[in-house]
Amino acid sequence: MKAPASLFLLAANAKERYGSIMFTLDELAETIAQRADADAKLSYTRSLLDKGAAYCARKFAEEAIELTIAAVAEDESAVRAEAADVLYHLLVVLRARGVPFASVMSELEGRTRQSGHEERASRKA
Repeated sequence: MKAPASLFLLAANAKERYGSIMFTLDELAETIAQRADADAKLSYTRSLLDKGAAYCARKFAEEAIELTIAAVAEDESAVRAEAADVLYHLLVVLRARGVPFASVMSELEGRTRQSGHEERASRKA
């Protein structure tokens, strides 16, 4: 599934705002998709996917806990590194479950049309 044009425009606008060094989550998702097709001996991503969605989810949870610990410790360098791990492992989980990244972005886009409180209340109904 191809990402909607709006996501590419968003990425292009972000690169324009932050400079050409801006690396996007779309690019990370594409890298993961490419590495998912590689040999597991050469690709960490493929080796994770070969272990199944449950394993990928546990790795994501482990990284989220490490991010939480770093945030509480107020260690900016560790927060940055662990946040990168969380984003990577989140996209691997999505790939393992067959959930297109573009569909998650569409979900987020829909939620931004109302306040967070309104959005949460609508999910409880």
